[in-house]
Amino acid sequence: MPKFKAGQLPWLWLSLIVILVDCVTKRVAVAMLSSELPTSIFPNLRLILAKNTGASYGFLAEATGWQRWLFSGLAIVVSLGILLWLRSLPKNDRLTTFGLCLILGGAIGNLLDRLVFGYVVDFINFYIGSFSPFGVFNVADMAISIGVLLLLVASFRRSKK
Repeated sequence: MPKFKAGQLPWLWLSLIVILVDCVTKRVAVAMLSSELPTSIFPNLRLILAKNTGASYGFLAEATGWQRWLFSGLAIVVSLGILLWLRSLPKNDRLTTFGLCLILGGAIGNLLDRLVFGYVVDFINFYIGSFSPFGVFNVADMAISIGVLLLLVASFRRSKK
């Protein structure tokens, strides 16, 4: 019988932390924020409750509901792919591992919202004047973005070797 190769699977605790922080912050946002009255935190940063039935920047938010299942299915497929990728990584590839674990945690955090509520709870808004370059986002979105950046850095490092 072949021996199970864990690769970087022991690092899944990072994904779990992202999922937990994402879930807690979203529940607090739902309990304390309004979709009409933003709460300013710092200059150019405010909290406002948003329910996103689409993807980034509300892509497909106006669709009739099928997008919920499309994005849920996509999150499941990507999550399974990441788990397989993590399993195959060498132990010394920490940057790729951290990036993938952040992306996995973010994908699962947003997936849970889609499955439970039919939309993703967003609540963080960075803005400059009336321009909001990132739209309204959440902890899961931040984890995914940071994870992608880490994967890009890891890729550039590999290409230089």
